Amino acid sequence: MKIFRGLPPSSQRRPCALAIGNFDGVHRGHRALLTRVVDAARARGLISAVMTFEPHPRELFSPGQAPARVANLRDKLDGLKACGIDHVYLQHFNRRFASIGAEEFIDRMLVDGCRMKWLAVGEDFRFGARRTGDVALLEQNAARGGYEVELLATVTNNGERVSSSAVRAALARGDLARAARLLGHPYSITGRVLHGAKRGRLLGYPTLNLRIAHKRPAAQGIYAVRVHGIGDVPWPGVASVGVRPTVENSGRWLLEVHLFDFADQIYGHLVRVEFIQKLRDEEKYATLEQLAAAIRNDADQARALLSSSAV
Repeated sequence: MKIFRGLPPSSQRRPCALAIGNFDGVHRGHRALLTRVVDAARARGLISAVMTFEPHPRELFSPGQAPARVANLRDKLDGLKACGIDHVYLQHFNRRFASIGAEEFIDRMLVDGCRMKWLAVGEDFRFGARRTGDVALLEQNAARGGYEVELLATVTNNGERVSSSAVRAALARGDLARAARLLGHPYSITGRVLHGAKRGRLLGYPTLNLRIAHKRPAAQGIYAVRVHGIGDVPWPGVASVGVRPTVENSGRWLLEVHLFDFADQIYGHLVRVEFIQKLRDEEKYATLEQLAAAIRNDADQARALLSSSAV
């Protein structure tokens, strides 16, 4: 899969079947759409392509009301690759991009920039400045632009629409089983292990640290986890997704994982943290001794949970 920051250069523009969206989490609904894109591309001799955005558009216009993020960019791109997408056009969503009018967006971005020949959209798809573009406008311009538009039905799970909003709601409730059903796989976060402040080591619980780039992760709190990528089998542990209010007040989000019975140095390794069960919300403690006692209790709970046959 090729990833382009913005539109591809003219020499690499190839006729494509295209999907457009944020694709946060690449859930079962997204995958149904992406499978249709891949199938349509193969049937027509096109490449399969996705145009997606970073950051989420609402983070630009109303950051205080922007939705929590299900996935980081790495995991989103991995999800698109797993669906068989050939090209990804990653657009930096800023005010200049947001000011492109709907018809200019069709002509300059889609027809010329992406060489779009086929487009999959949902019935509520909107685009262009002030979201003035819709499916009807795409269809009106189809003959002139030389492309087809296919309207895809919404994917449901037990009668409920599968959406990023539904995944966010499940994660906010700590309902990892429901999130997994909507996603089609267990919820996880991938990243490289970073050097931290080594506070966990001082408390007796050294941690792997993974950066959370966005300001509102959908999963927050303390979890029993399994970590993939450091051995032949997943390694059990306990993790915190939070801002560590007991030890700092920067507001910086971090994923910290304490692995059970593990002492190797793996800085720089790419790992995937699979979330098994939420234990509790993050709390602020008056002393480091209270924090250490809470971590000890969390670790005991997670170890017992992960050693049972039920998970």
